[in-house]
Amino acid sequence: MMTQVETSTTAAVPVLDVHDVTVAYHRKPVIWDVDLTINTPQLVGIVGPNGAGKSTLIKAILGLVPMASGRVSVYGKPFRQQRRLVGYVPQRESVDWDFPVNVLDAVLMGTYGELGWLRRPGRKQKAWARECLDQVGIADLEARQIGQLSGGQQQRVFLARALAQKAEIYFMDEPMAGVDAATERVIFELLRQMRDDGKTVIVVHHDLRTIAGYFDEVVLLNMRLVASGPVAEVFTNDNLRKTYGGRLGILEDAGEAMRAQERSQ
Repeated sequence: MMTQVETSTTAAVPVLDVHDVTVAYHRKPVIWDVDLTINTPQLVGIVGPNGAGKSTLIKAILGLVPMASGRVSVYGKPFRQQRRLVGYVPQRESVDWDFPVNVLDAVLMGTYGELGWLRRPGRKQKAWARECLDQVGIADLEARQIGQLSGGQQQRVFLARALAQKAEIYFMDEPMAGVDAATERVIFELLRQMRDDGKTVIVVHHDLRTIAGYFDEVVLLNMRLVASGPVAEVFTNDNLRKTYGGRLGILEDAGEAMRAQERSQ
């Protein structure tokens, strides 16, 4: 459901507008002058070689790393004013899975933005957290300590926590990394449903063979923006060569996946 207070009057402005974003570590640029606009709710993949700045880009958008230059707006307003409309699923490896918290409590953290840090989640929030766990297929694990879960189960906890935020835009950093095929299918079925419900989902993704089947739009990044837009228009061999420097094995696999997708339609 759209958050009408923030979005009903902004139908004519982009969901997300990133302008001239540059990030440097120790004065060495990691991403340069990135411009990116998403006009309507979409399922968007960000792809590029290792070290291309994919994770850095979404962290810069979220204000998790400082920008050397640039600005970000969400539904026509600065990101800091719209923060509560944005959810984030970080890389699984970035989390301390030994932290003593169970699955339900981890998902309840997604409700803190609505409650504020001084209020404890109540019956309503717990019911909503359980509903989110049910959506990702792990409602039976609510009492399990998060460190006891498999990699795929941990990723589903992340996704449930993001759902609990009731955001309008979701950023996900390689949610498919290290998960089994069943979990990947569950995740992308849910992402498609979120898109159909009017959410925008932006995913850092590494498997070029699945781009055509999973995403509406794709962002090709290698420190600079190579191209962005609908998959059918942007995900071409020419753009892939510009992005990956002509690594033909990767390009051939991606091209075959594109042709298979076209044959199935």
